[in-house]
Amino acid sequence: MGFNPGLRFGEIISNNKLVSVFKCGNMGGMRRSHTTNSLVLIMDHTKGFYRDIRNRDKVKYTGMGKTGYMELNYAQNRTLNESRTNGIDVFMLEVTNPGEYSYLGRVVLDGDPYQEFQTDVNENRRRVWIFPLRLIDYPRQ
Repeated sequence: MGFNPGLRFGEIISNNKLVSVFKCGNMGGMRRSHTTNSLVLIMDHTKGFYRDIRNRDKVKYTGMGKTGYMELNYAQNRTLNESRTNGIDVFMLEVTNPGEYSYLGRVVLDGDPYQEFQTDVNENRRRVWIFPLRLIDYPRQ
């Protein structure tokens, strides 16, 4: 691991702090930072658009793109897909209350991405990429 954001599992931060810590953009569910060589993934359950699922340390994360079929080799989908070999640290945060980002820690791909059908923002059926992930820093009881 290269970059250490200095956050604890479950710590709640604001979007402004997220941007400050990770040196990334302030919008979107997949935020790339060249400064920290990281990719920040956000599961935002308050918007009800993507069907991201977390069960303890396992996550099914929907790729990037709001309309039409998703492309695996497009933008941050590609970054995440190649994260086993591209040297980028991948981190995840979860939003269950608007404006509150709960830090979940580093994640790694836990299998190959696969496609399923979901609806886009216009309620049109389309293919999306699902990334199976595992939380590395998940606290063991």
